[in-house]
Amino acid sequence: MAKPNKKGPVKTVDIFCSKCGAKLYRYRKGGKGALVKCFKERIVEDLTQQLGLCPDCSSLFGRETLIRGTPAIKIAGGKVRMK
Repeated sequence: MAKPNKKGPVKTVDIFCSKCGAKLYRYRKGGKGALVKCFKERIVEDLTQQLGLCPDCSSLFGRETLIRGTPAIKIAGGKVRMK
């Protein structure tokens, strides 16, 4: 399988916790679909202390996994929103 593009997309989105509204990441997202996964190499700004946990309300929004051989965070449905 093909790996994701190293350079990545130019468009960045802000990712927020849907429970408390805290900002979690600034992410270079490709495409216009829903946010299902975040490749770690595309995260521009990381505001979390622990992987997959919201720093304010401590809710679990994702888990660490390998997607196409690249480290990523698999996002749980409905746990985050993006602008």
